[in-house]
Amino acid sequence: MKILNRSQIYQADQVTLAQQRISGLELMERAALAMADWIRIRVGNLNRPFTLFCGTGNNGGDGLALARLLRTEGYTNIQVYVVRISNTHSTEVEANLDQLGTVGLKPCFLDANSPLPSFGSREIVVDAIFGIGLNRPPAPWLAHLIRHINQGNVFRLSVDVPSGLFTEGLPVDVDTIIQADVVLSLGGPKLALYLPDFAYNCKSVEVLDIGWDKAFLAEVETEYLFIERTYAKAIYRPRARFSHKGTFGHVRVIGGSFGKIGAPILSAKAGLYAGAGLVSVWIPACGYASFQAALPEVMVGTSQTSDNITDFPETDAQFTAVAGMGLGLHPETQAAFLSWLSKQTSPLVLDADALNILSRNPGALQEIPEDSVLTPHPGELERLLGPWKDDYEKLARAREFSERFRCVLVIKGASSFILYQGKGYVNSTGNPGMATAGSGDVLAGIIGGLLAQKYHPLQAAQLGAYLHGRTGDLAAAELGYESVTALGMIQFLGKAFMELYPDSIA
Repeated sequence: MKILNRSQIYQADQVTLAQQRISGLELMERAALAMADWIRIRVGNLNRPFTLFCGTGNNGGDGLALARLLRTEGYTNIQVYVVRISNTHSTEVEANLDQLGTVGLKPCFLDANSPLPSFGSREIVVDAIFGIGLNRPPAPWLAHLIRHINQGNVFRLSVDVPSGLFTEGLPVDVDTIIQADVVLSLGGPKLALYLPDFAYNCKSVEVLDIGWDKAFLAEVETEYLFIERTYAKAIYRPRARFSHKGTFGHVRVIGGSFGKIGAPILSAKAGLYAGAGLVSVWIPACGYASFQAALPEVMVGTSQTSDNITDFPETDAQFTAVAGMGLGLHPETQAAFLSWLSKQTSPLVLDADALNILSRNPGALQEIPEDSVLTPHPGELERLLGPWKDDYEKLARAREFSERFRCVLVIKGASSFILYQGKGYVNSTGNPGMATAGSGDVLAGIIGGLLAQKYHPLQAAQLGAYLHGRTGDLAAAELGYESVTALGMIQFLGKAFMELYPDSIA
């Protein structure tokens, strides 16, 4: 799925109107129907109170149409406020205002002199004040209204984007953005909704189809793509009937130090569950017994020293190497890693302390084999790039880093970003329960397992990030966020794969 920028979204609307010969009012009705369907499925109590704040632009028109449809659906407790951002309304907004009366709804009008409404504790507040066109701070009275909505003990549902959010660029004051519990993104995903800078404003995002013109979407070039199930399914390659373990490659996981043997165990197990035919590990000698007991399927090789890896295995093209987890930063380990790296020619997966060693020795970045996959969390990324002022600068610098060092860069987070050859990819899966020790080790192992099966490194990163997040979603659905563990996530990897299996022809 493509992530359109603001001008492309406007273009998608206009092309859709022209090609499908519909009016702006009809497209607005589609958006409202999609939102009403979403609410009907999730809010069964028809007495649940709704308060809708609708601006005077087309985002407000979407909200007004939604209010009418909710009343038609049978919701009885609906209050509509028209927020007078402007003294003029679009034709579509005027039409939807007129239609409210047909279902017995009478809106109240808010301006700078109006008292602010109070909220009940079970109330659903629908935010349809500003849309994607906002590019300057709200007027002081509107900022006050947004803060008032944020302070209410309510469920906040934003139409398309949280009001006050800029779809391109960072607002002056993030306190003047609605803190949406759910954003219903109309037509497609918007990049800003997935940036950590706006984590408190976009707690959850649902993308709703409003029937944009398919030919336009197929042709338009975008800077970012969204990795959801359809995208992942297109990457996935089912196993052939006459296969053997050699068909699916050999992963070698290199990592561990005294007290941190669990990290390579998690990575190796994830590689197995991701489908690698064979998995070997290279660990310090102190971890030999525990590793053999934990994973009898894995072949174990050890460094000459007990507590740290001070010598790395010889280069062997038959292996896909995954290195870094639990490695530590002992001086001898760093020296051995840098020497080993200089001899590698095939793509690697580099995680954790492998990245920290590179950040301490930036000259060695040139030694990374082309198309290697680097999987930093935000702290590791900052050590590689240096500090950034906001997420837009972070992405620009990360994209430049990826191009300069010819690598696939996976920025781990609530919405993992993947950067490669000037393009960006945003993962759709995952949840807060995955913020747990060892989660990154699992991701590195999954990507390594896919690389071993001859997926292109970019595809391994894309599919790996999707599957990793999906295991977290499946685990959280069964156990709750707090009880998700890295080891537990691996147990759901098979189910995540099964969701990608080709549909039956029956």
